[in-house]
Amino acid sequence: MKDKNQASAEQAGIENREQTRKDLFGMSLSEIQGLVKAHGWPAFVAKQLTEWMYHHHEYDFDAMTNLSKKVRAELAAKYTIGCQQPADMQLSTDGTKKYIFPVKGGFVEAVYIPDDKRHTLCISSQQGCRMGCIFCMTGRQGFQGQLTPGEIINQVRSIPERDMITNIVYMGMGEPLDNLEAVLKSLDILCSDYGYGMSPRRITISTIGILPALKDFLEKSRCHLGISLHSPFEEERRRLVPMEKAHPIKDIMQTIKRHELENQRRVSIEYIVFKDLNHSVEHVKALARLLFKVRCRINLIRFHPIPGSKLKSPSEEEMNKFKLALEEKGLITTVRKSRGQDIHAACGLLSTKKKNSTKVNP
Repeated sequence: MKDKNQASAEQAGIENREQTRKDLFGMSLSEIQGLVKAHGWPAFVAKQLTEWMYHHHEYDFDAMTNLSKKVRAELAAKYTIGCQQPADMQLSTDGTKKYIFPVKGGFVEAVYIPDDKRHTLCISSQQGCRMGCIFCMTGRQGFQGQLTPGEIINQVRSIPERDMITNIVYMGMGEPLDNLEAVLKSLDILCSDYGYGMSPRRITISTIGILPALKDFLEKSRCHLGISLHSPFEEERRRLVPMEKAHPIKDIMQTIKRHELENQRRVSIEYIVFKDLNHSVEHVKALARLLFKVRCRINLIRFHPIPGSKLKSPSEEEMNKFKLALEEKGLITTVRKSRGQDIHAACGLLSTKKKNSTKVNP
């Protein structure tokens, strides 16, 4: 019979092996091919592995029955798939669902938004954020870490509604262009035949605009682009979005104008409206000048107050008046419907609450 010391040592050994095994989920086909070659396995194993992971959503090597027992044993000894199930989910009265996923040191959020035939998933690209936007709860968390490609795609793979998703928006926690390498790799897996086979026209990257990462994204991806604007005036935008100082909106718009966008790419301007702040006649005129010759759509988003903020939400009448004024200037404008307010669907609210109420091992 084993004594306590021996049992403890064996358990420690098991935990150590678990920690040293490498995650495969989030690897590209070329990375899997390199891994297969390094192990001396048949070349076709790479395609089989990507099919099991990305097509069949399988996480158990033993269930990958078209792989040899030898390959499966070696995979189990050195690797894990590395997917995580949601730690929590909240359901709104309007059908919106907010999922919380555990990552090292905390949590990230994904929001599932069903709307008739359109089923959108809003996903995170970072844990926390270093951009410091004053209207965003995630920014108050500060930057805690980059998500890996696997952690980004896991938000798609591990919700029950994954087969219903029609659109994906990188508009959750974090700034996507501040984690460009991982975001581009996740897009490759989402859009490639070996991965999830989604059309890039179904995916939007929302950013405050980080240069030169924006230029790299425009050149390397065919996904749609959303620019988080919120004010056409430099000083006012800097108060809302402090990174305006390092990445001025005028330079961001020039980058978009200079880049020859494909006919299929859509540019949207994300504009949160704050009561008595950024929806005057002067704002309308300045937006018309700033967006001149930019093929885009303005999405007006009503601000919903967050704890400790003095910013207020505009009335429905103010939102509609601002929309009509922009349309009179020839700007295509929509008012985004507010969703999931009863479950803290705004970015960062629920993960902050979860982090504060849960002791997380580093």
